[in-house]
Amino acid sequence: MINKPTVVELLGKSENRFRLVIATAKRARQIALGSESMTSQKDPNPVTEAAQEIEEGKITIYNSEEWKVNQEKRNKDII
Repeated sequence: MINKPTVVELLGKSENRFRLVIATAKRARQIALGSESMTSQKDPNPVTEAAQEIEEGKITIYNSEEWKVNQEKRNKDII
Protein backbone atom coordinates (compact mmCIF):
# COMPACT_ATOMS: atom_id res chain seq x y z
CA MET A 1 0.00 0.00 0.00
CA ILE A 2 1.35 3.43 -0.94
CA ASN A 3 1.01 6.13 1.67
CA LYS A 4 -0.45 9.42 0.50
CA PRO A 5 0.97 11.98 0.28
CA THR A 6 4.25 10.64 -1.07
CA VAL A 7 7.69 12.11 -0.39
CA VAL A 8 7.79 13.44 -3.95
CA GLU A 9 4.48 15.27 -3.41
CA LEU A 10 5.80 16.86 -0.21
CA LEU A 11 9.18 18.03 -1.53
CA GLY A 12 7.84 21.54 -2.15
CA LYS A 13 7.28 21.93 1.60
CA SER A 14 10.97 21.51 2.49
CA GLU A 15 14.34 22.43 1.04
CA ASN A 16 15.46 18.80 0.91
CA ARG A 17 14.32 15.22 1.51
CA PHE A 18 16.36 14.81 4.67
CA ARG A 19 14.61 17.69 6.46
CA LEU A 20 11.25 16.46 5.23
CA VAL A 21 11.80 12.92 6.52
CA ILE A 22 13.14 14.12 9.88
CA ALA A 23 10.23 16.54 10.38
CA THR A 24 7.71 13.85 9.44
CA ALA A 25 9.31 11.33 11.80
CA LYS A 26 9.40 13.79 14.71
CA ARG A 27 5.76 14.74 14.21
CA ALA A 28 4.75 11.08 13.82
CA ARG A 29 6.41 10.29 17.14
CA GLN A 30 4.49 13.13 18.81
CA ILE A 31 1.22 11.76 17.40
CA ALA A 32 2.11 8.20 18.46
CA LEU A 33 2.77 9.44 22.00
CA GLY A 34 -0.67 11.04 22.20
CA SER A 35 -0.39 14.49 20.67
CA GLU A 36 -3.62 15.51 18.97
CA SER A 37 -3.61 15.33 15.19
CA MET A 38 -4.13 18.60 13.31
CA THR A 39 -5.25 16.97 10.06
CA SER A 40 -8.78 16.78 8.76
CA GLN A 41 -8.44 13.08 7.91
CA LYS A 42 -7.66 10.69 10.76
CA ASP A 43 -5.42 7.74 9.95
CA PRO A 44 -4.29 4.88 12.22
CA ASN A 45 -0.71 5.29 10.93
CA PRO A 46 1.00 8.27 12.66
CA VAL A 47 3.48 8.68 9.78
CA THR A 48 0.63 9.12 7.32
CA GLU A 49 -1.08 11.61 9.63
CA ALA A 50 2.15 13.59 9.99
CA ALA A 51 2.62 13.65 6.21
CA GLN A 52 -0.97 14.83 5.77
CA GLU A 53 -0.40 17.63 8.29
CA ILE A 54 2.65 18.78 6.33
CA GLU A 55 0.74 18.59 3.05
CA GLU A 56 -2.14 20.65 4.50
CA GLY A 57 0.31 23.29 5.75
CA LYS A 58 -0.38 22.61 9.43
CA ILE A 59 3.34 21.96 10.01
CA THR A 60 6.05 24.32 8.75
CA ILE A 61 9.53 22.99 8.05
CA TYR A 62 12.16 25.69 8.54
CA ASN A 63 15.77 25.61 7.42
CA SER A 64 18.28 26.66 10.08
CA GLU A 65 18.48 30.29 8.92
CA GLU A 66 14.68 30.69 8.80
CA TRP A 67 14.48 29.17 12.29
CA LYS A 68 16.92 31.74 13.70
CA VAL A 69 15.01 34.64 12.14
CA ASN A 70 11.70 33.27 13.41
CA GLN A 71 13.10 32.82 16.94
CA GLU A 72 14.45 36.38 16.95
CA LYS A 73 11.03 37.72 15.93
CA ARG A 74 9.34 35.72 18.70
CA ASN A 75 11.81 37.00 21.27
CA LYS A 76 11.20 40.61 20.20
CA ASP A 77 7.43 40.08 20.43
CA ILE A 78 7.76 38.78 23.99
CA ILE A 79 9.76 41.77 25.21
